[in-house]
Formats: sequence, structure tokens, C-alpha cells
Amino acid sequence: MTALHPSKIGVPAHAVSLKKPCNRGFFQSLFCYLCHKETKQIPINNNAPLLVEENRTISKVPAKPLLPQIKSKDTGKICVVIDLDETLVHSSFKPLNNADFIIPVEIDGTVHQVYVLKRPHVDEYLRRMGELFECVLFTASLSKYADPVSDLLDKWGAFRHRLFRESCVFHRGNYVKDLSRLGRYLNKVIIVDNSPASYLFHYDNAVLMSFAGTLVLNAEL
Repeated sequence: MTALHPSKIGVPAHAVSLKKPCNRGFFQSLFCYLCHKETKQIPINNNAPLLVEENRTISKVPAKPLLPQIKSKDTGKICVVIDLDETLVHSSFKPLNNADFIIPVEIDGTVHQVYVLKRPHVDEYLRRMGELFECVLFTASLSKYADPVSDLLDKWGAFRHRLFRESCVFHRGNYVKDLSRLGRYLNKVIIVDNSPASYLFHYDNAVLMSFAGTLVLNAEL
């Protein structure tokens, strides 16, 4: 194997782009978003599609928001939801000489080594983002992989919360991140993700970080 398989640790397959990638820098995109976004309160979406758990059972969408109440230090801040794979890092089962991290992950009773490359400038990006926004990691990957990666990646505690596959909505073959279930006003939520399928319900809230290839990662952040 040369790359992580979506069915094993939850790294989502790359969907066909449903929206033209944005070539602007992140902060420029964020500024444009804040300038044109209308202020409106949108409640939690309890009518969203059903969830599919890791064990393939189906459960109803919980009425309780995915996030707890906003901490006092984050009052008034924009909530920025940030994806992990192919947005902040690239991971592979194939040994990489320049890997920043090597994460052991148990799959079907066997421990595999996962080689993780950080995206250029990701350290400064997370440090600065943590100062300016309420940052939330939201990945369709399983926590047994994404949690240890996040522990090593986020040295500054930029992520106030972490959400994994079980918090996604399974919709038409995709694990969708339903921002209306976070417990935050949608006019104060932005998602940064490489896959348009991840934000099918909220295109207007998205900053698309285009897929950069298997080993060559760009400096778009």
C-alpha cells in the first residue's frame, strides 16, 4: 500500500470538485467572506440526514450541539472549522524520508506505521489562527489516527475542540460536516477544507484549499 485507505482509518476519498477552487490566500478569502456575509441567526439543523457510526449502525442526529458553549476568551470571535488531511497534513503508509511524524495505528489487529508530512507554513498558520479565532478541528478520519496527529501538530492549543468521523453526517456516500450542528451562528462560522464534499450543506461558508498532490504540498496556507 502506498496511501491511506479511506475505509481503514477514515481519511476521506477525494471527491470531484463541486466548486471552483479559490486561488486567493486564506486571510484574503476570509476578509472577503466577512465583508459580504449577512448577519442572521440560523438554528441547529435537526432535520439533517442520519448519521452512520463507525460500526455501520445508524443513529438519529442528536439535538445537542456538537460544541460546548463558547469560552469567555473566544466570545465574539469567528469559529473556523479546519480539516486535517490534505489541508494541514499529508499521510501515507509508504515510508517517507522527510516525514515529520510517524504514527502507529492499529488496523484489524495489526499495527501500521503512518508517515505524516506537515503542509508548508502550517506551524505559523495554527499559531496565528489560534490567536485570532475559535479554531475547531473537524475531520472525517477516525480519532485513533487523527487524535495523535493533532497532538503532535498543534503545539499551541489552537484547536479548542476536535471533531471526528462520528460527528459527520453520512449523505450520498460522503461524510459531510454539517456546520449547523456545531452550536454556533452560521454567520460566524467558516470551514477550511480541501474537499467540497465535506461542506455540501454550506458552500457559502467555505474556503477551499485545493488538493496539492501526493507528496508535493503547496504553501497555500
